[in-house]
Amino acid sequence: MQTSGQSTTAHGRAGLADAPRPPLSDLPSVEPVTGSDLVELYRLMTAVRHLDLAAISWQRQGIVPAYAPELGQEAAQVGSALAVDPKRDFVFPTYRELGVARACGVDMVEYMSTHKATWHGGLWNPAETHVAPIQAVVAGSVLHAVGWAHGQTLEAHGELPAEGYNVAITYLGDGASSQGDVHEAMNFAAIFKAPVVFFVQNNGWAISVPTERQVAGGSVAARGAGYGIPAIQVDGNDAAAVLTATRRAVAHARAGQGPAIVEAMTYRRGPHATSDDPGRYRSLEDERLDAGADPVARLRERFVAEGIADAAALNEADDAAAAEAERVRRGVLALGGRPGAEMFDLVFQEPTDELLRQKANWQAETEWHEESEHA
Repeated sequence: MQTSGQSTTAHGRAGLADAPRPPLSDLPSVEPVTGSDLVELYRLMTAVRHLDLAAISWQRQGIVPAYAPELGQEAAQVGSALAVDPKRDFVFPTYRELGVARACGVDMVEYMSTHKATWHGGLWNPAETHVAPIQAVVAGSVLHAVGWAHGQTLEAHGELPAEGYNVAITYLGDGASSQGDVHEAMNFAAIFKAPVVFFVQNNGWAISVPTERQVAGGSVAARGAGYGIPAIQVDGNDAAAVLTATRRAVAHARAGQGPAIVEAMTYRRGPHATSDDPGRYRSLEDERLDAGADPVARLRERFVAEGIADAAALNEADDAAAAEAERVRRGVLALGGRPGAEMFDLVFQEPTDELLRQKANWQAETEWHEESEHA
């Protein structure tokens, strides 16, 4: 794991980690990653790789209208997601967190419902999965996470619970880190010691703008010092390192010590979204996965070298992942539409009279049009 003061070579990028980091002495140590942890990481990362590649093909086939690929970011997503407790902590994703959702147990057909435009935010139940709806607004999930985390401290009335705080983890990229909302969220979280982990997937690109052209100070982690937030910069293609770093950050927040930042240095191998043409702003050679940069291949090679699993077991994981992707494809094809009136149901916890009036008017208008079409 690379931490404060260390550079990264996760994908051949240099010069982004030279700025000073805040001290890590406040972050607690955690148990080392076990062999069973590695097996679970590989199983999930393989499933995510198959689902991600399949989703791209589904968009090309017209099964889903849009998708944001995460090729090359599997270790960052799965490693961080496995560091939280799904029964008590809460995950706040962006539009590129299929791997996070899969690792947290979200049904993948329900996850893809957003990309099929069946329903905004996804069909899964956040109260059951502890995964918030997909947030397409850049840095929007950061504000939501800090608000939820602050709520944990308010409910505790200033007294740290015996089992520690429930922790929020919010995902953002290097591009989103330039948004004013991120500054406000980090500043607020630091002042009020909100139990939140800011997990930054620094994948090298803010759509078409490279990190070095829009992140000042050398890295996102370097900004933590200004807020008094401890930060870890880690090789985002090393699943075990990501898991350890995020566990430390979660333990820090759970103990009532306030927020922490984890910056995972990875690389977006595919387009920003299926509507993007990265060949217009970078060489397509940059998208090629090699053994050192491919987090899935990297973990597989470690398994073989250390005798953790043999080729047969790894191939079995690949076969299971391929079968899962096919099941999800069939499920996505079977998704029907949702009642349009549902758009009014998730605006407020308790609907206002005005909202109920709008819903009734919409339903009446819709029924009139349907009757007119059949007249």
